[in-house]
Amino acid sequence: MSVAVGLIGAGVMGKEHGRILSLHTPKAHLAGVCDYDPEKARSIAGNARVYSDPLDLINSGDIDAILIASPDSTHAELVLACVEAGKPVLCEKPLAMTAVQAHEIVEAECLKNRIFVQVGYMRRFDPGYEELKRLFEANAIGKPEILHNFHRNPVAPDWMTGDMLITNAFVHEIDVMRWLMGTELEAVRITVAEKGDPMMIVTRLANGAMSSTELFMNCKFGYQVHAELVGEEGTISLPEFSAPLVNKSYHRGAHVPRNWVPRFAAAYQAQTRSWINSIVTGVPNHGASAWDGYITTLIAEQLATKVSIDSTIELAIPSRPLLYR
Repeated sequence: MSVAVGLIGAGVMGKEHGRILSLHTPKAHLAGVCDYDPEKARSIAGNARVYSDPLDLINSGDIDAILIASPDSTHAELVLACVEAGKPVLCEKPLAMTAVQAHEIVEAECLKNRIFVQVGYMRRFDPGYEELKRLFEANAIGKPEILHNFHRNPVAPDWMTGDMLITNAFVHEIDVMRWLMGTELEAVRITVAEKGDPMMIVTRLANGAMSSTELFMNCKFGYQVHAELVGEEGTISLPEFSAPLVNKSYHRGAHVPRNWVPRFAAAYQAQTRSWINSIVTGVPNHGASAWDGYITTLIAEQLATKVSIDSTIELAIPSRPLLYR
């Protein structure tokens, strides 16, 4: 069986997903592409059909599953359409622009009593993060005490302003903390530089551990994501980004990626393969569910309104529905 995937969005991430589906996902093929710019869609479609309306793609009998990589503001409506059509969907983060919209998706799945949605928090499929979680669950360093996160970008894009350090960047750390530690966030304290960047976030977790996160969206030197877990008996760190060490003209150095695509290339490929494998076999994978996407958006929303308040923010986290337990 080859799963016929319809891709919505042909921008930076859409192109990468199209490439992964064509080259690195043997149990699936790209069957349709839709973008507001038909030329962009055609540029990655190959032999796949180009659709002008994303709802036509979702409801097409020639499409088995949908991958959404369109602008963030379109996600909620398109994911709901996929759930209504009864088709599996992998949606780039965020699941929705607001927690209310995300919860509507959760409610739609609960009404059908079936999970259709996976949210693209790809770090869950990064080999380093997977090994970090395996060692954590094996109690390799004893009781967890602190999770240190570093999230650095060379230059913030023009559209990343104000609270988007929380709603667009820190959401990855929110998901990592919940998944890696198997717990919920209880309280957060945010300290921001006068110019708005960098930002330090200290989190208290429900399992008694703490987390520190450095967000620096204009670090200049390149893209870097790193994590270190501190336990009672030792520490576990992610490996550094693998790049050749070059010696030349009295200098020694290694390449640092410009953005997240090369850093998480393996994670994106593994995420797509796992999603497709779950469709084929019916066996769930460890990707983020609609509930995970909702909780991440809900927490980010609660924090974004209080970024300028240098005090502890107590979080309100609802109970998990039975479908997602």
